[in-house]
Amino acid sequence: MAKKPTTEAKSAGHTADLRGKTPDELKDSLLSLKKEQFNLRFQRATQQLEKPARVREVRREIARVKTILGEKAQAK
Repeated sequence: MAKKPTTEAKSAGHTADLRGKTPDELKDSLLSLKKEQFNLRFQRATQQLEKPARVREVRREIARVKTILGEKAQAK
């Protein structure tokens, strides 16, 4: 029986994609994630949130992008 990929395996591939981006691209994706996070918070407050798990996913994606931006800045 094949195992389902764990969350760690999924994020490892996503993180590799992020590492290939330039700092400007990362800042753009961070901005769009922050906007999405704001919209999700607004939806939650008005009881219109369809996918509550997306709040957590976006928060973690923001953390990944910030971590990689920090690594790139430190490497300079």
